[in-house]
Amino acid sequence: MAKDSKKNGRRHLRKAELADQVIAYFERQPGREIEAKTLFRELGLNTHPAKMLCLDVMDMLAMDDYVVEVRPMRYRLAAATQVMEGTFVRKNNGKNTFRPDSGGEPILVAERNSMHAMDGDRVRVQLLARRRNHVREATVTDILKRADKTFVGRLDVRKDFAFLLTEDRTLANDIFIPKNQLKGGKNGDKVVVRIVQWPDGSKNPIGKVVDVLGQSGDNNVEMHAILAQFGLPYTYPKAVEEAAQRLDDTISPADLVGREDYRGVQTFTIDPRDAKDFDDALSFRQLKPGLWEVGVHIADVSHYVTEGSVIDKEALRRGTSVYLVDRTIPMLPERLCNQICSLRPDEDKLTYSVIFQLNQKAEVKKWHLAHTVIRSDRRFTYEEVQALLEQRHEASPEDYSAPGDHTTPLPGAEFEGDKAHGLRPVEDFAEALVTLNRMAKQLRARRYAAGAVDFEREEMRFDIDKDGKPTGVYYKVSKDANKLIEEFMLLANRTVAESIGRVPKDKKAKVLPYRIHDTPDPDKLMNLAQFVTKFGHKLKTTGTQTEISRNLNHLLSEVQGRREQKLVETVTLRAMMKARYSTHNIGHYGLAFRFYTHFTSPIRRYPDLMVHRLLTRYAEGGRSANQEKFEALCDQCSEMEQVAAQAERTSIKYKQVEFMQDKLGQQFEGTISGVTEYGLYVEINENHCEGFVPLRDLDDDYYEFDERNYCLWGRRHHHRYNLGDPINIQVERANLEKRQLDFAIVK
Repeated sequence: MAKDSKKNGRRHLRKAELADQVIAYFERQPGREIEAKTLFRELGLNTHPAKMLCLDVMDMLAMDDYVVEVRPMRYRLAAATQVMEGTFVRKNNGKNTFRPDSGGEPILVAERNSMHAMDGDRVRVQLLARRRNHVREATVTDILKRADKTFVGRLDVRKDFAFLLTEDRTLANDIFIPKNQLKGGKNGDKVVVRIVQWPDGSKNPIGKVVDVLGQSGDNNVEMHAILAQFGLPYTYPKAVEEAAQRLDDTISPADLVGREDYRGVQTFTIDPRDAKDFDDALSFRQLKPGLWEVGVHIADVSHYVTEGSVIDKEALRRGTSVYLVDRTIPMLPERLCNQICSLRPDEDKLTYSVIFQLNQKAEVKKWHLAHTVIRSDRRFTYEEVQALLEQRHEASPEDYSAPGDHTTPLPGAEFEGDKAHGLRPVEDFAEALVTLNRMAKQLRARRYAAGAVDFEREEMRFDIDKDGKPTGVYYKVSKDANKLIEEFMLLANRTVAESIGRVPKDKKAKVLPYRIHDTPDPDKLMNLAQFVTKFGHKLKTTGTQTEISRNLNHLLSEVQGRREQKLVETVTLRAMMKARYSTHNIGHYGLAFRFYTHFTSPIRRYPDLMVHRLLTRYAEGGRSANQEKFEALCDQCSEMEQVAAQAERTSIKYKQVEFMQDKLGQQFEGTISGVTEYGLYVEINENHCEGFVPLRDLDDDYYEFDERNYCLWGRRHHHRYNLGDPINIQVERANLEKRQLDFAIVK
């Protein structure tokens, strides 16, 4: 039968008949993920109409919850049971959803069927009978585990009770707080509240104040409120601080046993001017003509922070340091990150190092991993190194036209303040910095030739006064000094990952947390290709991974300096998958590395600390670690990384609104930076602050949202608002409570 069907390509196959065959095929292998092309081949569907009919059948079976589309064009048999467990996702519009543990599309849970489950709760649901032409629905039957969620907002205190007024998007109503549960909070205070009860039939949940942050509008209070909103800690537990104080910061002879001594080798750090934690340093020396030794030295945090200790548990809970606009919330206590482990100049420090021997082409001839002791000779800022490179005409041409200070070429000039502060003259380090910069450029060129994607984006920064108020906006641009450090950190990360992951075919690699990045979403890539044609660009989305990467790089290079640059970069980023941590290595698409991990920042990232511990264990002959345990740790770190990024973006948005508060009524030239069914996002050209133009304020026509073409278009007059269009706006409102800027279009 299969042979006969292949002769005519199943041209006359009926939908019901094909559905029976597909169901039988999936039931024979219930746990297997099956690609659409595998299904076509196995069922002998070799004509376009037959394949399209099969995809239609798969859509029908997915709608009936018979199969689950795990990833685009990949399916597996859905669980037969009508009872499922998973995560509850609350929405303030009442359209809550349930995310099954088994995967698949979220399932609608109406508010009346929610049992007042909160966002993030683990729940058990019963699937409801499917109504024709309606989406699948479920009802919560049990709340298995409450999420440890708190809410942040402003207190509205009445005579006998109070309400928490919150902008949390998971709650439709304010939280009722009895008078005896205020914990001293006063009217207008920003507080943290936990819900303790939600009676049946009541619109408002009942909560209690767990922490009073202070009066709304105070800078410290608002920054702590942002951290609390995302469940991030804004204070250190006393027990952790005390444990850090008890650590011995002296280096004993026993600590040096088995370590290679690099204290006599020229060594330095290069960091931002306001940095306090220096977790990486470079050493440099020439071994013979045409061969140099470059050491990438990383703070040996694992020597001080032992697995399972109170400090380690707190570091794991945080997962990463958080960088808000005006402050850093470190992963480790200050005594560790800024003192004991920080590679400060003129202090002996314990490090874990990757030592390379490189030739003039920046090719690695030899390398080894070692526990070491170093003594940094000087702390450089990026600006100092950049100035030195520009003085000697070693900087890239584009660096001279980039924003920032540029120096007059004066070879041999000392930097202002060097002598006054007793610093070694920069000239002592010139040979090392120039040689390392040349090597970094060669390493970078090879990465791009191999298919790395060039995502160099400017980062918004604020000038902040002593009260935390923003007084100006500027942009951090990556120049050669930044890229020098970046390339050697990438080289170290890739090298240690390869040392564990690259094994003969008949051997299994030991467990290691990798930094992975999947290939772009094909549908989003096609949308990007269609989008850029509006600006006269072309993007070919077929070919090998390397070819697609080169096409993306060509596009990103082509838009440099043009009005659509930021928009094209933004849409390109949306087509990319998010990088994450996993013990299951799939490579890093964006960097074009087959093996990649994070080794170089254990002061501020927990995965790096895990990698240090495992590398030490394996170097001592230890067995492979438990993969299930470390995969769970990777998931935790990936999640905390995303949460930290959200908090960082929120702090930037808050400062944008604060910066624009005194500019109400002023007009600016802008660019449409986002188009939604609710209105337009506009970015001011002058300072890049972004605000919103609500759809209700576009009263000259009835506008419809064209998602595919990123525009709003008017039915009557056919006026279009396109992503990337120039537009003049007036600042209408600056709401700090909602962290929202509202603009009006100036005709």
